[in-house]
Amino acid sequence: MIGIGAANVAAGLFQGFPVSTSGSRTAVAEQSGAKTQLTGLVGAAMITLMLLFLPGLLQDLPQPTLAAVVIAAALSLADVKGTAKLYRQRPVEFSISITAFLGVALLGVLPGIVVAVVLSILNVFRRAWWPYQTRLGRVDGLHGYHDVTSYPQAQQLDGLVLYRFDAPLFFANARTFRDEIRKLANSDPRPRWIVIAAEPITDIDTTAADVLEELNTTLAKQGISLVFAELKHPVRSNLEDYEMDEPFTPDRFFPTLNEAVQAFRAETGGQWHSPSSDA
Repeated sequence: MIGIGAANVAAGLFQGFPVSTSGSRTAVAEQSGAKTQLTGLVGAAMITLMLLFLPGLLQDLPQPTLAAVVIAAALSLADVKGTAKLYRQRPVEFSISITAFLGVALLGVLPGIVVAVVLSILNVFRRAWWPYQTRLGRVDGLHGYHDVTSYPQAQQLDGLVLYRFDAPLFFANARTFRDEIRKLANSDPRPRWIVIAAEPITDIDTTAADVLEELNTTLAKQGISLVFAELKHPVRSNLEDYEMDEPFTPDRFFPTLNEAVQAFRAETGGQWHSPSSDA
């Protein structure tokens, strides 16, 4: 892209012809055995020699012959096996791929690229809007705290909820976060602490900060403390910049989940129990 841009700038300054390229030309070169960018220089030299010494060599060549060469080369750009694999592994990305292909085929190259870019951005936004979230528990024989979806036998601590939200907190997903915290707060039995396993949270914007402040007030009225563990220093600095030092005092932050759990047990004397003991 830099080379094409520079060539067109030079052509504009010296009254030359516009310079362009295409995927089919690259495919033709690769199918002919090209290994480096020197292929373009060799091709230009050959065309120059033909124009100078053999100008009529290809004048009777039927246009369908050239079309066949381009079509055969373009077909090599289609990765059918890769597309089928994408369908099995990531159906959403497969749909984006097919839509982008149809956009190029029906609307043209540039509009098709725009369609692909827009769909990709929307897909990223969708994942950020509804990120993965789960509760954590202690698993015998494994260090740390783990997803209860993967380990249904994970033990829970009386009065404590360990909750992980796998995305930055920003305006698009702050209400999703709020609704899940409210659901956890209203569970039976009602928790005394809700600890956010905050390592995946790489940012908190002003909208999310307002939601956190509102949540903290609501939970405090219910006798529930909202606590953070493993929150990155830059993110915590954001909260300080938002002047949220008063609602979220230093005792609400712990460097690790284990320290948060130990602090809760020291305060409440809560005991671990397995899911089977709830019955």
